[in-house]
Formats: sequence, C-alpha cells, structure tokens
Amino acid sequence: MSEAVFVEGLTKTYNGKTVVNHLNLSVKSGTVFGLLGANGAGKSTTIECMLGTKQADSGTVRLLGIDPKKKRRTLFQRIGVQFQEGDYQKEIKVSELCEETASLYRGPADWHNLCEQFGIGDKANTPVKGLSGGERQRLFIVLALIPQPELVFLDELTTGLDAKARRGVWKTLEGLKEQGLTIFLTSHFMDEVEALCDEICILKKGTPIFSGTVEQAKSQCGCERFEDAYLQLSDEEADE
Repeated sequence: MSEAVFVEGLTKTYNGKTVVNHLNLSVKSGTVFGLLGANGAGKSTTIECMLGTKQADSGTVRLLGIDPKKKRRTLFQRIGVQFQEGDYQKEIKVSELCEETASLYRGPADWHNLCEQFGIGDKANTPVKGLSGGERQRLFIVLALIPQPELVFLDELTTGLDAKARRGVWKTLEGLKEQGLTIFLTSHFMDEVEALCDEICILKKGTPIFSGTVEQAKSQCGCERFEDAYLQLSDEEADE
C-alpha cells in the first residue's frame, strides 16, 4: 500500500512559542487518519503547514509524493480541503458555488450527485447564507469532494450535524474510502473517530503524545471506551 501522506520533523513556532513540535506522520493510501487534540493543540496549524498555506520552520512534507511548496498547482488538482467557512459572496446560491468550484478542476465530480449523497440535493437554489449550520457543513464537504480528490482534508467534518446526519456522512465517507479515497480528518467526536479512523495521532501543545490505532490507545490506557482513553492521554480534562 502506497503512502498518501508523509511528514517528518514538522516544526512551527510563533513568537518564540512552538505550536507544532517535530511531528512525524505517515498515512497509507485508501485509509482514514485522525489528527486529534484539544483546541489549541496545533491541529489546524499542522494541516496548514502540510498544505503549504503556512510556512513551517523546518521539516519535510509529501502529499501523494509531491512537495506542496514546490508543486502546489499540480497538487491542487488532486486533493480536496474542507474549510469551516468559505470565502464566498454573501448572496451566492448553492448551485452557483458548486459550479464555480467545479470550474477550477480538470475532471470535477457531478456536484448534483454529491449534494444528493450528503442530503442537500434540494438546496441547489438556496443562498448559502440561508442554509442551516448542518447543511452548510455538508456543503463544505461536497465542495472538498468536487475535485474527485485522491486525498481529502476534513476539519471537524460533522460539527453542527444531528446524530442521524452524522451517521449518514460516515456511511458516505466509508463508501468513498472503499473506492480508494484517503481521508485526513480532525474531530472532537470520539465515536466518530472510533467509527471511521484506521489510525490516529493525538497532539498536546503541538507535540505528538500517541500514534497508533484506537484499539491500541484503549489497550495502552486500560480503558473500554476510546473517549476515556483519549481524555487520559491528552489530559484534556485536567487542562480545562
């Protein structure tokens, strides 16, 4: 199985404070990888440095074997990124935003089908600002999948969705994984991580404190529930 993501020694500091500390990651193609940690643990900065939208201080990153700093345009056609809030015109409709996104790629997916898959097929003529929080979240996942990517980054992918909608998203993503898509996600929902992720990395103040599978995390901590193992490993309760 080939490697979709390779990160070695990734380090980023702001004003003398280290926010990502010598991070090493390896994600196999066709798997789901979860980057976990409390707010401020360094997850978003890690992803931004991996994508090349932020300059790391040091380290090596390869996405699909490509250096994102040197060949961003090539990589752009092969990966998808879900943003929490898009930079779009206030009055733009769902259909217009999807068409606009599709026009950026050489072989885009049929966005109508993607919207149907994610339960917003009847929202094509709705202004994006008129969507509920959960509908907007699903739209951002659709936009990330329009390129028909080999690798997709999903940040807090089901925030704002009810339990039924979350499980619908999981099922769709599992189907895409079976077709060979590599998924790199962040999530605060431990049931979601347990349901989807083949491997995880937990960050604490920018430093990786656990890498492995959910089962390995539970075994290491002597916990039956992954949420308990996560809290124990991350010390999240103690920090709050």
